[in-house]
Amino acid sequence: MGQLAFLRMFILVAISLDVNDNRRHVHVFRRGKRHQHSLAKIWIEKNGEQCVEVAESELSAKENEMLVTAINRHWVFINNQITKVFNGEKTVSIDIDK
Repeated sequence: MGQLAFLRMFILVAISLDVNDNRRHVHVFRRGKRHQHSLAKIWIEKNGEQCVEVAESELSAKENEMLVTAINRHWVFINNQITKVFNGEKTVSIDIDK
């Protein structure tokens, strides 16, 4: 599991076992409670192109919008970090804002 970014009370994570999924995505956990289940799954691409959309979520519409906006803003970094996770390389976590 690779930590990619922190956004307020959330942490964005990529899971190496997801390498065979048909679309790249991040899982969203609440900071400090990472070992619980994922609160959201957010697609970050479609057919290799940037396309950030919520796949599933237990979060509010406002929280989902905040996450999608931040992921769009930092898409290149997040996508590169997911590649590192899938290649078994060390990731770098950053704090991102809205």
